Amino acid sequence: MPPKIHRPDPPYVQVVNHIRRQIQSGELKESEAIPSAREISRNWEISLATAVKVLAALKSEGLVKAVPGIGTIVSVQARHTGPRDRFQAIRRTGRIYPKNEAARITSAELVTATEQVADALGVESAASVVRRHRVTMNTDSDAPVSASSSWFDGALAEVAPLLLQTSRITQGTPRYIEEQTGRIAVSGRDQVCADVASEQDAEDLGISVGAPVLRGRNWLYDQNGDVIEYGESVAVDNRWSSYDYALNDES
Repeated sequence: MPPKIHRPDPPYVQVVNHIRRQIQSGELKESEAIPSAREISRNWEISLATAVKVLAALKSEGLVKAVPGIGTIVSVQARHTGPRDRFQAIRRTGRIYPKNEAARITSAELVTATEQVADALGVESAASVVRRHRVTMNTDSDAPVSASSSWFDGALAEVAPLLLQTSRITQGTPRYIEEQTGRIAVSGRDQVCADVASEQDAEDLGISVGAPVLRGRNWLYDQNGDVIEYGESVAVDNRWSSYDYALNDES
């Protein structure tokens, strides 16, 4: 079957995507007003009805909310920032987290790989691997919202020594590893599931053991298809994790 031309996204989708990126990158931050329907209509040269549709779409995703007497403001407290969001944000904006979130690296060390970690990284069982553990805080409420660990082949410790320091790597670990080794992060895979908090989760997030959480795993691949980074994460409940996809009629 011959390939088909894919038409540009409808106007309202283009506007939604633009404002969504501004929110996800932190350019528009929590409680900041976004343009009104009339302003969107005028700035983008679209109909008022289409502009109203834009705001409705953003509200339905939980990215904004209407406040009487003020207008429509950013409201992403219930949005979970997953690995894909962070990796894309660092490429687009140079920032890893939204402006109202910050991570604290609680440990960075060489450890013995579990079977799961060894399989994920493609190293021998019980091999030495780098583990970086972090807790992400909402800076507005000073409350933890997620915790995660990232694992790397232990061989990287010599060529990328910052992986073993608890200070933040400002350009992000994928870019740092690229700078040190030439391995370029080109794709990733995320998995999520509902779960209950372990003792470690409870300690990191300030919740009860057995409380509902969103658990995730992620793999980051280089240009040769090898795993650069394997991660596991956990987030508090009532936070939405979002992703977009296209459905093309290809076979």
